[in-house]
Amino acid sequence: MRIHVDKISSSTKNIPLKHEVNISKRIPAENGTVIAVKVLEDKQIYNQLELSNGRLSTIHLGDILIVTLGNRRALKGFVGKVPDSLKAGDFINILNLGGVAGQCTSANLKEVGRPLKAEVLGVVLSKKKEPLNIKDYRLFAPSKKIKSEVPLIVVSGSCMNVGKTSVASEIIKSIAQEGLKICGAKVAGVAALRDTLRMEDYGAAKAVSMIDAGYASTANQTSQTINITKGAINHLSKENPDYIILELGDGIFGEYGVMEILKDKELQEHLSAHISCASDPMSAAKIQEICEEIGAPLHVISGPATDNSVGVSFIKKKLKVFALNGLYEGGKLFSYLKKSIL
Repeated sequence: MRIHVDKISSSTKNIPLKHEVNISKRIPAENGTVIAVKVLEDKQIYNQLELSNGRLSTIHLGDILIVTLGNRRALKGFVGKVPDSLKAGDFINILNLGGVAGQCTSANLKEVGRPLKAEVLGVVLSKKKEPLNIKDYRLFAPSKKIKSEVPLIVVSGSCMNVGKTSVASEIIKSIAQEGLKICGAKVAGVAALRDTLRMEDYGAAKAVSMIDAGYASTANQTSQTINITKGAINHLSKENPDYIILELGDGIFGEYGVMEILKDKELQEHLSAHISCASDPMSAAKIQEICEEIGAPLHVISGPATDNSVGVSFIKKKLKVFALNGLYEGGKLFSYLKKSIL
């Protein structure tokens, strides 16, 4: 059956989709499957979809969307999973701005409200009349080995929304302004373009994410998250950058594989600088404790814990870790990294 769609989500960005697509009612309930849905309600908050060009568009009742099946485990958002089975006429929820869809099992009502409800119309078909999956259009494959000697800068955090993207972007800007080439990757989290687009806006020569490895999310994908990270490093190394910066989405204790990335001995050996963003002094202390426990280097603590001298003083005096607010002092942060670490 051929239908017209109103909005194409960014989770499908690597697939050359048009607004007229063929669909089938026989739907593989798998991570990465691309489906068409009809929106069943209007919503006042968290009611936008990031389109395949990165632009945000408000979702309205009756809109036909192309979205991607995937999992989400967000403390300040939705918790959801790919249904065990799926057929046309079933209900599904939009779990994030990038158009990852699944069965919502829990929601942070204060932050995002109730999940948007949609009716499943069918799976989107390729020109060969086969069900589309974003894995079929990946830009790089996950890898078990790092084949690169490019210095790695890693930005992690205690939780989502603690300034990781801001810190990464400020470092990128400082490096680019010195005439050096830097590439970036968002290697843990859920599919969306806004973080990688921001990296490019700040001067990254190229930026990729788990979408480019064919994954809508790294939730419950522990081993693959590590391989996606290594695949992204190998892929970006072909650009011959002076640095590669990796943003690890969500938090170290989250369910997107950040802890496993930091634990990986090969990644630890290739890591040149590690900046972690903490929400408060207690989070900063726990980050330091964890890094010592797993053998991961920790060079700088940033984020809201360093918003003024109270947190900075605690981190420097009690934790013996350099502290600096990367959002407001990005230039100083890179100067410190270059002088003392890189």
